[in-house]
Amino acid sequence: MRWTQESLIEATAALGWDIRSDDLVVEIGGTAVSGIHQGENYNEKWATPYGVRKYNKDAFIVIKNRSRDPFEPSKYNPDLKAHHVE
Repeated sequence: MRWTQESLIEATAALGWDIRSDDLVVEIGGTAVSGIHQGENYNEKWATPYGVRKYNKDAFIVIKNRSRDPFEPSKYNPDLKAHHVE
């Protein structure tokens, strides 16, 4: 399927989103960032320099609607007791 601007509008409409007023964010998933500092004589063929982002062959696009994010911080429940406490 070839994506067009119209197909994106149709997909968001099917979800009940409003592209004019909702806070939509496009992110890329399926990536990796090197977290290892390489020495001076590292093998450039196999090792990635620190902080470099690589996109996997199966990377994907995520469209998030922050306006409808159901995030709610957890609340303390005094009735819950740990099983290991006597």
